Amino acid sequence: QVQLVESGGGLVQAGGSLRLSCATSGSIFSINAMSWYRQAPGRQRELVGISYRSRSTIYPDSVKGRFTISRDNAKNTVYLHMNKLKPEDTAVYYCNIYPPGNDWGQGTQVTVSS
Repeated sequence: QVQLVESGGGLVQAGGSLRLSCATSGSIFSINAMSWYRQAPGRQRELVGISYRSRSTIYPDSVKGRFTISRDNAKNTVYLHMNKLKPEDTAVYYCNIYPPGNDWGQGTQVTVSS
């Protein structure tokens, strides 16, 4: 069972950038897909992107062209690069395998001010 620790969140102005990190307790090399999710207050958790071992990625329209997922297999870390941030990107961000398991990390808060 892989444990996940997200970090890198913070307060940023609209139009700014952040890089989130997801450190895993085990090797991600053999994991077929890793994903990022977010949950804003009062809303359901939503998928932000998927990164496959094949290097292919999938993003919803809400973040496509602004967010990018990358992996560093040597560091067992998955990153979420977020550019051109908008106030509606404000949420707690989580990483997980894909499809997601039942165990989630504590997440990292991203707040985008207008």
